[in-house]
Amino acid sequence: MSIQVAQSAGFCFGVSRAVEMVEQAATEGKKVVTLGPIIHNRHVVNRFDEMGVRVIELPEEAEPGMTVIIRSHGVSRDVMERLKSRGVEIVDATCPFVKRIHTIVEKAEQAGQLPVIIGTRSHPEVEGIAGWCSRCRIFESAEELEEWAQSGEISPDFPICMVSQTTSTEISWKKSVQIAKKQFTNAKIFDTICRATESRQKEAAQLSASSQAMVVVGDAKSSNTGRLAMICREHCPIVALVDNASELKPEMFQNVAEVGITAGASTPAWIIKEVNKTMSEIINADAVQEESFEQLLEQSIKTLNTGDKVIGVVTGIGNTEIQVDLGTKHAGYIPYDEVSADPSVKPEDILHLGDEIEVFVVRVNDQEGTVQLSKKKLDGMKIWDDMATYVEEKTTVDGTITEENKGGLVATVKGIRVFIPASQSGVAKGGDMAAMLGQAVQLKITEVNRARRRVIGSIRAVTSEARKASQEQLWAEIEEGKKYHGTVKSLTSYGAFVDIGGVDGMVHVSELSWNRIKTPAEVVKVGDEIDVYVISFDAEKRKISLGYKTAEMNPWNQFMTSYNVGDVVSAKIVKLMTFGAFAEIIPGVDGLIHISQIADKRIGKPEDVLAEGQEVQVKITDVDAEHKRISLSIRALLEPVAEEAEAEAEEAPVEAEAEAPAEAEAE
Repeated sequence: MSIQVAQSAGFCFGVSRAVEMVEQAATEGKKVVTLGPIIHNRHVVNRFDEMGVRVIELPEEAEPGMTVIIRSHGVSRDVMERLKSRGVEIVDATCPFVKRIHTIVEKAEQAGQLPVIIGTRSHPEVEGIAGWCSRCRIFESAEELEEWAQSGEISPDFPICMVSQTTSTEISWKKSVQIAKKQFTNAKIFDTICRATESRQKEAAQLSASSQAMVVVGDAKSSNTGRLAMICREHCPIVALVDNASELKPEMFQNVAEVGITAGASTPAWIIKEVNKTMSEIINADAVQEESFEQLLEQSIKTLNTGDKVIGVVTGIGNTEIQVDLGTKHAGYIPYDEVSADPSVKPEDILHLGDEIEVFVVRVNDQEGTVQLSKKKLDGMKIWDDMATYVEEKTTVDGTITEENKGGLVATVKGIRVFIPASQSGVAKGGDMAAMLGQAVQLKITEVNRARRRVIGSIRAVTSEARKASQEQLWAEIEEGKKYHGTVKSLTSYGAFVDIGGVDGMVHVSELSWNRIKTPAEVVKVGDEIDVYVISFDAEKRKISLGYKTAEMNPWNQFMTSYNVGDVVSAKIVKLMTFGAFAEIIPGVDGLIHISQIADKRIGKPEDVLAEGQEVQVKITDVDAEHKRISLSIRALLEPVAEEAEAEAEEAPVEAEAEAPAEAEAE
């Protein structure tokens, strides 16, 4: 005789999330209401009612200052807008999978597609989905969809977008997909059945096929519970859909030895546990009486001691603890804070009904018949074993930097605090170690002292290995002319050292710029990322000569592509000579203004008219590309002005003479 509970029985992710959000809001002292029952289970709703959480049916029932929780089924856009206008705090507990469908149908309509929903019209989830588009079609079966498609209401090439209620059966959905593909040439199909629902339904089918009777636990109003019962009836002759253990009757299961139990997504674990216990009493009553005296005696005297490592099976997941069957007279339980060392981990995410787990015995209470267990302590003991192995095998592990102190950094590795000395942090001396806080890093465990609970690690050991591997690869592939993206590591008076992948090469000061520079710091600084190329290398001596300046950066090339003879440009006087002045047109390119081209009259020396640093307008009069020489002239810009002035001067006396008689006559 046996009872098997489906592993997927009970709360799904979306329902569990919604229940937690209500519990959290209720414990914060807020005036909490839910818009409709948070889930389809009267026991959960009654429990929240006892906590002061009441149910409202319409947004208009919400009062300013209330916290309104949207149930996991979700609501329409209109309902959401009406709630926002009420001046309330909205906590949206809509299942993320349902929320995704809202987005799909909304975008589909905006794209000119007709949303088609496969699901129960009256179901709150479907009503909510339909409320995120202005028009849609809802079909409860594949046959309905086919009849509509063949009615001629819309053209076969009209674009449609088909989605499903998350709790639809896989069979109905697949039939609908086949029809949509056959009837419509422009159909976008999104499989939106919740995978948890699919898994639950498949497991129910398999379990019911191998059982003499099935018990489906859940609220009769729940859509997914009803579908589970329907699936089970297809494979098993006896199926009982019960709300709780009190509805189970022995006469339902006469001559039944193998029973399967499954539950809807809205059924809490404690109800499943009660059903399991009651069914055990019903079908195993005679078997218990037939057990031998020796077996009963062995069970009664089987003892547990603090410090034991034992194996048990998870039989219940409560609000504060996990129930574990150890196969003894003791009732085992794991407090939530003893499940994992990671505070962000939720117990129900890592432990499920039916899981076989190894635990550590913390405390045995023979009087009460209970034993407190810890998964965290046993995991911790195993982690210390792992740490010792990491040292021996020089394993690289992942960690997160959580602290900084004067001696170095602290990382968390699998919940263990690992100290990383400053010299092993990979941060240069005097560098900002605080910048590493919160970063995910790779490190090696170098020392473990279990007695003192001290672990030392090294980031530098990992980076050193990586750097060595990178160096070997670089030297194997290097060639003249090859380009690299590197980082400037240091500067000297004669050049810059650049890391090009674990190997430093040097860019000589003459290769940094086409302009005249005194120090490398005029062009680059430590930390700059620059593109360089290999000029030459010596693999034996491990030396690399790099170039930074390129033909594209050559000022002469830039000048030749941007300027022409006859152009007037602004230039800066950079040097005065006896025969003229040199003027900078662009950085790195100078032109000569001969002394005869400085002014429109003879001058003794250039400094009589010009000064170093002065900005002047010049005309490019000649370019000698072969010798890279440029001739400039200021006079060429002055001569037209001078000629115009002379012309005006010549005309002035004539005008005066012509006007003189008139003036005389006037007198």
